[in-house]
Amino acid sequence: MMMGRFALVLLLAFTLLQLLCFAADDDAVFYDSFEESFDGRWVVSDKDDYKGVWKHSKSEGHDDYGLLVSEKARKYAIVNELDEPLSLKDGTTVLQFETRLQNGLECGGAYLKYLRPQEAGWKPKEFDNECPYSIMFGPDKCGATNKVHFILKHKNPKSGEFVEHHLKYPLSVPSDKLTHVYTAILKPDNEVRIMIDGEEKKKANFLSAEDFEPPLIPAKTIPDPDDKKPEDWDERARIPDPNAVKPDDWDEDAPMEIEDEEAVKPEGWLDDEPEEIDDPEATKPEDWDDEEDGEWEAPKIENPKCEAAPGCGEWKRPMKRNPAYKGKWSPPLIDNPNYKGIWKPQEIPNPNYFELDKPDFEPIAAIGIEIWTMQDGILFDNILIAKNEKVAESYRETTWKPKFEVENEKQKAEDEAAGSDGLVGFQKKVFDVLYKVADIPFLSEYKLQILDLIEKAEKQPNLTIGVLVSILVIILTVFVKLIFGGKKQPRVEKKPEVAETSNDKGSGGEKAEEEEKEETAAAPRRRRRDT
Repeated sequence: MMMGRFALVLLLAFTLLQLLCFAADDDAVFYDSFEESFDGRWVVSDKDDYKGVWKHSKSEGHDDYGLLVSEKARKYAIVNELDEPLSLKDGTTVLQFETRLQNGLECGGAYLKYLRPQEAGWKPKEFDNECPYSIMFGPDKCGATNKVHFILKHKNPKSGEFVEHHLKYPLSVPSDKLTHVYTAILKPDNEVRIMIDGEEKKKANFLSAEDFEPPLIPAKTIPDPDDKKPEDWDERARIPDPNAVKPDDWDEDAPMEIEDEEAVKPEGWLDDEPEEIDDPEATKPEDWDDEEDGEWEAPKIENPKCEAAPGCGEWKRPMKRNPAYKGKWSPPLIDNPNYKGIWKPQEIPNPNYFELDKPDFEPIAAIGIEIWTMQDGILFDNILIAKNEKVAESYRETTWKPKFEVENEKQKAEDEAAGSDGLVGFQKKVFDVLYKVADIPFLSEYKLQILDLIEKAEKQPNLTIGVLVSILVIILTVFVKLIFGGKKQPRVEKKPEVAETSNDKGSGGEKAEEEEKEETAAAPRRRRRDT
């Protein structure tokens, strides 16, 4: 009897476990581990511009397979349709994938596009950068661009146009060659959370103007485009004193520097000795032709007599600052009695204003990778769409974490072997910290400058200390501005523009700067020939 009850309990427990597993699997709307070839599941674009070859390949150092970008300087496009469109309006949605930049990333993208249904106007075989998407998410780096994109393409309820809304202050792309997992969690309370390697890095609200550019909800008021500044409006806070008079002893013609009359020629100065003399050991080459090559002259060398003396040649008194120099006179500034402040047009109700309780998400019907990259070796893996955060966490623990730990330990060993007393590993830690510093919101104005400094230091590690000092100066500058303030420059109001994605970058970002070379005039005759 007891055995029968025990067996019944085991059966019920097993059934419950199966139901829980089924529910977990059901929460995974889409998943591709790429353990099998992608043929038949993913469709490669037939568009002429997209010649990059996708390969089913192992991740370096693992038996785990992924989708590989196999060639440099190519455009790539591939797409996989979901069994049925997924609504983003109901409950939580988790977008997650792994990418490994096996050869680094100097210029290229490694992001995913979550596409709208084909009724929006696209076909898998014709997939390109014009195909309509709902969300674009993932790393992108080229020139001044270094960010983990999160872009929502949202339909304006008034105009009917789709507008790209970019997450402000995006994260920087990890600078190593390890496998990283990117997660975006869309919550029903309008919150979006961005995670890298399971660690929350960014939290934002879709409806907040502080988090997205341009904001999903337009401003209630806008500057009146028909309002004009009055002609007598004076924006000058200070003006030259009209009653000031130039002092009689103010000499505008006095030079900035004058000869030092108190200077005395040093004793032993060799007035009659030239600074350079003909090289006494130089001889005219045997094949020198005076008619063809011109008169031969010996090369010059420094006069050895001048080395022991304080100087040679004509002595001249040194220059010193003129105590009588005052420069051009200008009247002092005084407060402007007619100052009215910086003029701004009056605010009027925004005719394009609308309110939203929630974003009007377009459904996701497919996942596409459409990139232009100058690097090969980009590996995509474990692409997941889920309705449960725990499911995404489970996949991170079982698929990403074991690989990352192996790669990270191997990287540490290589750094220790390559670096002197762990110097390389230390520098890597410094760079990782600096990338985090660049992501601090109050430094956003200087982010590109900081990233440029970090990239220079990565290429030339001997510059690391100098870069640290430069970034410290930037941070101190910001703190000084925050503490002491200062007058802000008047801002020019601009209409929000639709931000472009990085798909149309051209062939790899910034153009190389051309060096300017001065042309020297050629002498009519050669004076001497190098031997």
